[in-house]
Amino acid sequence: MKKVFLGLLLTTTVAVTAQAQVYVQGGLNLANISETKDGQTEKNNILPSFNVGILGRLPLADVFSLESGILLTGRGSKAETYFNNGNDYIKTKFNPLYLEVPLNAVVKIPLGTKDSKTNLFFNAGPYAAIGIGGKSKRDVKILGITSTETSNIEFNDDDPTTTEQENARYDRLKRFDFGLNFGGGFQFQHFIIKANYGLGLAKINSTENNNNEDDKNKYRTFSVSVGIPLGF
Repeated sequence: MKKVFLGLLLTTTVAVTAQAQVYVQGGLNLANISETKDGQTEKNNILPSFNVGILGRLPLADVFSLESGILLTGRGSKAETYFNNGNDYIKTKFNPLYLEVPLNAVVKIPLGTKDSKTNLFFNAGPYAAIGIGGKSKRDVKILGITSTETSNIEFNDDDPTTTEQENARYDRLKRFDFGLNFGGGFQFQHFIIKANYGLGLAKINSTENNNNEDDKNKYRTFSVSVGIPLGF
C-alpha cells in the first residue's frame, strides 16, 4: 500500500495541470486514534488541529468529477488524567503532521437554476499520506509542582518501494499512512463549505505490521473546511 502514495501523487499532478477546477482549502481537524478492536475512539481524546492545501477537480461529466491535490494535515489525539480531587493531573497531546494526497470521486447535485453554480456534493475515495513532523507534549502537576515536556515526533526510515518497515522502533511512527475519505458539502460561486471523515486503515506504530488484525491504533479524523476557488 505504500506505493499507493506515489500513484496518488502522480494523479494529483495530472489533475492540477490538466483542465481542473482548482481551489485552496483550510479548516479545522478534530483528530483522534481508535482504541478498541472495532475501531471506536474516546470522545474526550479529540485533539483540535488543522488542514490546509490545494485541490483540483477534474470534470468528467456534468455531475461527476475526480478530485485530488495535496494537504498539510494534523492527526493525533490527547489524553487527560486527573487525581487528588482534580488538583493534580497529567495531560498529553500527540500531534503528528502529514502531507496527504486524496483521490475522491465527487458527485454534484445542482441547486437552483440551470445556470446557477450552487450545488450540493458528496465525495468518497482513498488517501495516502507521508509523515513529515509534529510535536508531542506532556504537562504534569503533582502536589502543586508543574512541569512541561515537549519532544519531536519521529518516523521510521521507510522505503516505499519495499514491503518492510525499515528502521522500525516502538517509539517511531510509520512513515506512510493510508485510508478512506467520506464527505460532502456545498459549492457556491465564490467559496466551498465541506465536511470530511478520514478513516485510517494503517496502524500507526512502525512495529505493527498486520493492519487487519483489529482496528486499534488507527487515525480517525473529522474535518470542517472552507475552500476558495481559483478561477471558477
